[in-house]
Amino acid sequence: MEFIIILIIFIFSTIILKYIFEYNMKELKHIGEDEELDKLASKYPSNVELCKEYLKKLDNETIKIEEDKEGETSLYIAITNKILIANIQKTYTRIQTIAHECLHSIQNRKLLLFNFYFSNVYLLYFVIICILAIFKLLPYKMMFLSILLFLGLIYYVVRAYLENDAMIKARYLAKEYMEDKKISTQEEINKIVNGFDKINKRGIKCINYNLFLGIMIKVIIFCIICIFR
Repeated sequence: MEFIIILIIFIFSTIILKYIFEYNMKELKHIGEDEELDKLASKYPSNVELCKEYLKKLDNETIKIEEDKEGETSLYIAITNKILIANIQKTYTRIQTIAHECLHSIQNRKLLLFNFYFSNVYLLYFVIICILAIFKLLPYKMMFLSILLFLGLIYYVVRAYLENDAMIKARYLAKEYMEDKKISTQEEINKIVNGFDKINKRGIKCINYNLFLGIMIKVIIFCIICIFR
């Protein structure tokens, strides 16, 4: 019975927070579509060159850079010290996105490595307790649920800090870079930065909610397994 109550509370909380955080990834993607800004951003170097120039500006040129033209997500991989750039050449958001990943590369190394290893441990723990619960080999289920929530809290605190720090600073790094390059007029730069602001206004909330949602989904799945097994 307790798992049913927990399940209801968590589902209800997830729905309420989705409304409060205005979570809508389709709408966020639509905000990032702007042909005028895409054309302005096309004046700037290729993704790899742009990344190199950011890293030089950040005094961190030891990073490996790889472009995945079929990928949809750009990311910094701490364990291999590599920036992976997705297929974003034709969108103006690349100027801020690449800045975001470059900023990840200069964040506290201990936090970056902790996030990498801990996120894998957290995922492994979730998979193991679900399998054990399915086969009725998991005693003290409430205790294991509490541990899952505690691990989720640690994961959220570290990951949210890393993402928020990079998202907030990326806008300013991108603007400074464009002003230094003098490829665009100040008016054009302001237009591009205004586009970043529109995305960030909704995007930062969406990313934070998305991290929370990932934790809640794990709890909900585990509760459902416990109810029926």
